[in-house]
Amino acid sequence: MNAKVVSSHRIREVTQDVTHLGDEFGTALFASLRRSDQRLRARHYLSGLLAAKGRKSIRNIATLVGGAAAEQSLHHFISSSTWDWSPIREALADHVTRVLAPRAWVVRPLFIAKAGEHSVGVERQFAQEYGQMLNGQLAFGAWAATEGAGVPVQWRLHLPDSWLDDARRRRRAEIPDNVRWETPDECATVTALTATGRWEVPRRPVVLDTHPTDLAGVMRPFVAARVPVLTRVNGGARLIVADPAMPGYRAGALPARQIMESIQGLRRPLETPQGSVRPTTLSTAVRVRLPGPASGPELLLIGEWHERAKAPTALWLASRASAQVGDLVRLTWLARRVAQDEKRIGEQVGIRDFEGRSFRGWHRHMTLASIAHAVTAVPHLASESDEPCFSAGRLSA
Repeated sequence: MNAKVVSSHRIREVTQDVTHLGDEFGTALFASLRRSDQRLRARHYLSGLLAAKGRKSIRNIATLVGGAAAEQSLHHFISSSTWDWSPIREALADHVTRVLAPRAWVVRPLFIAKAGEHSVGVERQFAQEYGQMLNGQLAFGAWAATEGAGVPVQWRLHLPDSWLDDARRRRRAEIPDNVRWETPDECATVTALTATGRWEVPRRPVVLDTHPTDLAGVMRPFVAARVPVLTRVNGGARLIVADPAMPGYRAGALPARQIMESIQGLRRPLETPQGSVRPTTLSTAVRVRLPGPASGPELLLIGEWHERAKAPTALWLASRASAQVGDLVRLTWLARRVAQDEKRIGEQVGIRDFEGRSFRGWHRHMTLASIAHAVTAVPHLASESDEPCFSAGRLSA
């Protein structure tokens, strides 16, 4: 059997890996790709993300769909072509929300360690999951999340000023002129509000698993957009107790951990899902305000403890001061679901594996990796049924 026949046979075999996407699903996702060759390469790349062994580099993907010639065409498709990833992400978000019926949008950082300095956005930056400064790329993803699955639908790459202020680096990485510097907090916020405010998808609470440093700057856009938000809070973040019946009222701005420890006697156990191995969780909450003249509306500071723990294991700040504490805490648990799926599935489909250097190439790879993640996490995603498979919860906006 000659090489051409073997190559054609392998292409058919690998393409079968994505046949369960369904014609309707595939057509909807790639409708913005006007050329048939682009749609074919999108499916080939997706097949490679699902089936290639080891690192999901373009070279490894190409070995499944035609070798050196395929490598060249796929490299052009990802790094140098002109197709826009935004409509594909919006189509993915639309389909995922109809099938999965997410309870919340979870936004969390993704740190991609790099040994060199040429990949777009690489800089020595704080990696939250490792708790230290490392060399690499920092991105934020918005995930549609339920208790059973998390699927990324939107990505934003944080670009340090060392990239944006350097005309040579910016030109080589093909960073668009309209991309401007922003803090990590702003990057995370825009990631969330793109999904909840610009796309025609159901509004759900946003869970920011990001440890923001500028709480006022983070909360303000969500309040203005009327999007419910819960964000992690560092223990040292200073807040003002707004409830006259609580300790610390009129004491001025106090550290969040101190406020929680002063009311830990009010903790109550939370029911966990039947069959859950989660340790017993205790929680309590107090109404607070942000310090400063423009403190905004009352917020809810929530503390979470594991049984027998003396200090809170997590602190959260919610924009809805009147919401039920138990409902809010259960929403924050979705951040753990997403973290697990990022490790269990995201790394399997190459979420950290793009080796190119361009801004556009990174975004295109992440878009197709998100589809591969969705297909893996939700096997019935391509079903023609629009019936939701999970409850949307009681906190939708």
